[in-house]
Amino acid sequence: MVVAKKCLADALNARTLGSGEITLVLSHGYGADQTIWEEILPDLAERCRVVLFNWDFSGGTAATSGVSIYWAFSTTLIDLMDEMALRSVVFVGHSMAGMIGCIAAAERPDLFRRLVLLGASPRYLNSDGYEGGFEMSEVQGMFTTMEYDFHSWARTFAGVVVGAAAAPAAAERFGESLRRMSPGVALALAKEVFLSDLRAVLSAVNVPCTVINGTRDAVVPMAAAEYVQRKLGGEASLVALDFDGHFPQLTAHHILLHTLYSALGL
Repeated sequence: MVVAKKCLADALNARTLGSGEITLVLSHGYGADQTIWEEILPDLAERCRVVLFNWDFSGGTAATSGVSIYWAFSTTLIDLMDEMALRSVVFVGHSMAGMIGCIAAAERPDLFRRLVLLGASPRYLNSDGYEGGFEMSEVQGMFTTMEYDFHSWARTFAGVVVGAAAAPAAAERFGESLRRMSPGVALALAKEVFLSDLRAVLSAVNVPCTVINGTRDAVVPMAAAEYVQRKLGGEASLVALDFDGHFPQLTAHHILLHTLYSALGL
């Protein structure tokens, strides 16, 4: 009996909308899914071909033995793009997905026309001469809270990073997405994200990049975004957006769209 192999695009719920000369690949970050782009998707699909997919946070892809989650996911991204015959795309990577895109672009620059690094950071911990935004005691305290009461942590974390005061519905939606993760997988992934140091990757990225960061980002300080721009190996620009939180696609979508169109020359 021959069993048909499920393609990667199906496994990651990949879909394509719109048309145009530019192909955008939108990639969400930790704990989210492709619905995070819903506010800007209709506008983008009127001007571009847009590809969306979901990272596998179930513990399958994430549990690649002996391989950093960033490298495991970058391999998944490359495989997905090869399977879908995507070339010379503009990859928009939010949060941790930005660094996944950097690793993939360093390995396969032929796949990428430009990287848009949205709220992306190579290192979240402060160290000598580098401002990542967090002290070790803060992230260790977060891990302890996740272990003790994951669902309460998810609600609180979502409120902080989205900005519950300004966008309570968006914060609640992201909190629900976080709570759909297995607590054990969510904690393991959070440890890798917040404890990783990917600064050495930046110099190997030679495709053009646009770095976008909020002036009051609750996760990535402007100093980290400025560091990314300086250390990237190719042409790189930095755009600072005036908004609160870590999710401009939810809370500042009009200025984000304007910035994306400017970066794409549209």
